[in-house]
Amino acid sequence: AERVFALLDEPDEDKSGTKQLDGITGKISFRNVDFSYVPGKQVLYDFDLDVEPGQKIALVGSTGSGKTTVVNLLMRFYPVDRGEILVDGVNIQDIDRDFLRKNIAIVLQDTVLFSNTIENNIKYANLEATDDEMIRAARMSYIDRYIERQPQKYQTFLKQAGAGLSHGQRQLMTIARAVLADPKILILDEATSSVDTRTEKNIQDAMVQLMKNRTSLIIAHRLSTLSKANKIVVVDNGKILEFGTPQELMEKKGKYYGLYMLQSDRERLQKESIK
Repeated sequence: AERVFALLDEPDEDKSGTKQLDGITGKISFRNVDFSYVPGKQVLYDFDLDVEPGQKIALVGSTGSGKTTVVNLLMRFYPVDRGEILVDGVNIQDIDRDFLRKNIAIVLQDTVLFSNTIENNIKYANLEATDDEMIRAARMSYIDRYIERQPQKYQTFLKQAGAGLSHGQRQLMTIARAVLADPKILILDEATSSVDTRTEKNIQDAMVQLMKNRTSLIIAHRLSTLSKANKIVVVDNGKILEFGTPQELMEKKGKYYGLYMLQSDRERLQKESIK
């Protein structure tokens, strides 16, 4: 009970900002951003990054380097300590919070589905979407094959919040949700671990479809899947250590090169042990 009351006593999210941008393009700018979750323990240091409309930017780094924090700040889950974050040249603190989040879609590693029909789970992203739009989103995300095999198709009820679905099916369902939301900015926690090779390819293909003509921030786990990224940002201890195309960073033989080679060796050893 004490924990419940402590939660209820927490202050509400910052609701400042009233601007609703007309024709948002998806340009993102981080300007000298400092941030700490706990005072005295800084997470980001003078973080400075420009993402042009339609660009695909991958955030790479070891666990705890600050990749997810960048996303949390863009979504206005936390206020920055110093600096500013701009969308289309406007400080996100001045933009209506609900409007900002409506124009950003997130596909996370840990999916969230509801104990409801498949239709309502997909349309959760856009309650006003038509059935044709929903079916198109399911087709683009490759989850339509699973849905069409169900006796009640889109009216199939997902018991226990979709506990009967595989990890890959759950992720494809959330990708369909993101397609239906039709965001200008896309955040992908690109997690394809624990799925078979065929499902992994479906997820990758669905993500490529989803990223078309959208500004995309990809939190990268498997570096071998970053061939579609325009630029890679290597984050280390809250600072941008390297920035460039995959080829440029491999030729530089710095931090990214080391991470890539380490991961390649690990994957090779895993394949050999399976054989």
